[in-house]
Amino acid sequence: MSLSNEQKKHYRSIGHSLKPVVTIAGNGLTENVLAEIERALTDHELIKIKLVIEDRETRKQAIEEIRNQTQSTVVQEIGKVVLILRPAKKPNPKLSNLLR
Repeated sequence: MSLSNEQKKHYRSIGHSLKPVVTIAGNGLTENVLAEIERALTDHELIKIKLVIEDRETRKQAIEEIRNQTQSTVVQEIGKVVLILRPAKKPNPKLSNLLR
C-alpha cells in the first residue's frame, strides 16, 4: 500500500503522541513478538515499535521483515522507532488510533 504525502503527514501527526507498543531487543523478531505486533495492528491500526538493535542494517532487515510478515506499511522511521500502519476491515472505535 502506497501512501501520499498528505496521508503520511496525517498519520505522523497521530503517531506523534503514541508510545511504542512493542520493543524488539536481543532475541530479535520471534514468533511471540510477531504475534504481539499482529494483535496490536488488529486492535489499533497505527502503532509504534521500538527496535533496540545497534546495527543499522540489522534494524532495516527487521523492519522489512515486520512489514512483510504483517502486510503493513511503514509510515515513518526515526532512529530506533518505526511507525507502521495496517487499516482494519472493521475498526473498533474504542481501540483504533485512527478513529480517536
